[in-house]
This record gives sequence, structure tokens and C-alpha cells, in this order.
Amino acid sequence: MTPTLWDVVVIGGGAAGIAAAASLLKRKPHLSVAIVEPNDRHFYQPAWTLVGGGCFNPANTCKATGKLIPNGAKWLRTRVTSLQPEHNQVTLEDGQSLSYQFLVVAPGLELNLGAIAGLENSLGKHGVTSNYLFELAPYTWQCVQQLKRGRALFTQPPMPIKCAGAPQKAMYLSCHHWENTGTLGNIDVQFHNAGAVLFGVADFVPPLMEYVKRYKANLNFSSTLIAVDGPAREATFRRTNGDGISTEHTEPFDMLHVVPPQRAPRFVRDSELANETGWVAVDEATLQHPRFANVFSLGDACGASNAKTAAAVRKQAPVVAENLCAALENRAPTARYEGYGACPLTVEKGKVVLAEFGYQGKLQPSFPLDPTVPRSSMWWLKRHAMPKIYFELMLKGHEWLARPGKL
Repeated sequence: MTPTLWDVVVIGGGAAGIAAAASLLKRKPHLSVAIVEPNDRHFYQPAWTLVGGGCFNPANTCKATGKLIPNGAKWLRTRVTSLQPEHNQVTLEDGQSLSYQFLVVAPGLELNLGAIAGLENSLGKHGVTSNYLFELAPYTWQCVQQLKRGRALFTQPPMPIKCAGAPQKAMYLSCHHWENTGTLGNIDVQFHNAGAVLFGVADFVPPLMEYVKRYKANLNFSSTLIAVDGPAREATFRRTNGDGISTEHTEPFDMLHVVPPQRAPRFVRDSELANETGWVAVDEATLQHPRFANVFSLGDACGASNAKTAAAVRKQAPVVAENLCAALENRAPTARYEGYGACPLTVEKGKVVLAEFGYQGKLQPSFPLDPTVPRSSMWWLKRHAMPKIYFELMLKGHEWLARPGKL
């Protein structure tokens, strides 16, 4: 029997929603917990970069959502259309409402494909691809293999996006393949970055620049993709100079790897929970909403200033679980999230620079090694260990290397 009032409603059955529900039910298995998630397929998105580099089977990035729902939780296969936190309710696509004692908002984010003119009609053909879509990551690898000469463009939109290193990871793995096949010298590689730096944590820029030089890639900063003409194989960029003056520039391509702009889902952006940029407002340490104390958020939709990665979720889920349990018992929050995120930068097939950092770019390495050095051991971690950690530990509430800090 479905309760009319849930102890906890979790919006989202992706990494964040399932991990939070699992960690919560490990602590309080008798809670009534509903997970609202419309999709019957759950994706391990961190591997899509590897798929695009020919290093991972795409079928192994997808599992049935129903098999991942934690024991004790109820999966409601429907979509949230609006939030009424002042009434402790969420409205579903069929018009029905769910009432809750506590709400965990973890719906992920959406790719704003429409922000780039012509993109939606070009993706998956004409050499236009993106590792940010399950259906297109294999096409990336196809494009990489087929390109023998010409121009390859890789783009990065304005922040925030999920896995800020992924746009350049696509470039590195592509270049490594071309290097190995002897075609790199025939390919003009251009990286167009809407931002002003190669990577947001300065410690990792020097080793990345070594690979940029090795692959003879050209860096274009403050350069934002605004339009794609697939049949003509042309991409238009808006470039902003140091004086803030913008100009538009169109250039031809033979391959175009696009990372589209990203934003919170509309029902979040239009709600009382959103901050000024549309993400769920939270206290950066407790992940609790500043106005609605019975609301928590984690994952890509969360408005904390951390990097939006699955690794961040591994550290966020125990914090949300601990602090929600404290709130259930009318206690103050006890657990602190310190902004941890990780980006395994696949600089070549077989080596990774494992960037682990927290708020303000403070390094938070998990291993007693220089994190700026490309290592084959970190490739093994990325390629072989992390999928198992994700599915067998994180999504089951086993909090490996994820003990929360204390307030």
C-alpha cells in the first residue's frame, strides 16, 4: 500500500538519488522512502568518455533502474513537474501530489541543446558528436577512427557543467589515437573553451599543458560555440577579448565534439528552492536548504560550488543521510561536506591524472602520491575499479572513503 505521507521523498534515481536513499536506509531501514524517477535505464556516465575513446563497452554503462533501487525504497516511475516546499508537497506529471516529511532533491541536470543553434539537427551525423549522450559516445569513437586528416574541434561551454574535465578528456583520447595511428600531424586540433583557463584547479594545469603541447592542440579561450551547420560542416563561435568586446567567427570542421550548456531542470529553476542561478540553494557544508530545513540536495542539481561529478556524490550522500537523520531526531546537523570532487583526466589511453579537490580548489588526494603525475595505476582505477565502486558500493550505501567531516 502506498502511503499518503512519506517520511522521505527522493527526486531522482540517478547516482545522487539512489546513493542518498541507500545511505539513509542503511541508517534508518524502517523509513518510508519514495524515489521518483521516470527513466527505466540508469547510466554510469563517467565511462562515456572512455566509450568515446574506444576503451569501454557502452552496454556496460547501462543497467535497469529497477535493479538498483535500494531495499526498503519504493520506486515511483513518474516525473516531477513542480515543487511546493511551503506545503511539503511535490506534484507529479499525472497531477497527483506526494506529501513528505523530508525532501531530497537530486534530479540531475539537463543538457540545454537548444542554446546552440542547429545543434539538435546536427548531432549524430556530419561528424557532430558528444560524449555527454549515451547514444552518441560510440559515434565519437567512430568519428575519431574515420578522421585521417582535416580539422577537429572540441568545445567547452560556460560553467557549471557536469565533469568539467570531460571536454578536454575527449580531445586527449582522440589525439592519442591519432598519434598512435600516425595521423595526428594531418589533423588541426582546436579546443574552444568558453572559460579563461584550461582547468579550474591551477595545480593540474602544468601536466595538462604538457599533453596539449605533445598533441599540438590549439587552445582558444573565451570562445563559446553558438551555432552549428552540420551539412556545411561549419561551427560559429562568439569570442570575447580582454576588453569585453565580442565578435563572431565561423570555421569549418571535419569532426566536432560538442559539450552543450547545462542547467537545472525547469521544475527546480521555477521553484522556491532555486538560487539566483537556478540550482537548488543549499548550505555548502550541510547540504540543507537555507529556508526549508526539511529539504536537502546533492548531485548535479545541487547549488553548492563543488565540481559536479559522481565522485562528489560519493562524499555528499553520507552527509545528506547523517544530517537528515539528525533532523528526524530534532538534532542540529553534524556532518560536513568539504566540497570534494574528482576528475580522472584521461590524458592518454593507459594514463590518468587523478584530480581530487574541494572548495576553493583545495587538493584532497585519496592516495599518498603526487596527484599531478599521470599514472597507469590511476587509469586502472578509472577503467576497472571505479565502475565496481559505483555499482557495488556507492549505490548500495557502502561508504568507501566517504566518511563525512564533522561540524
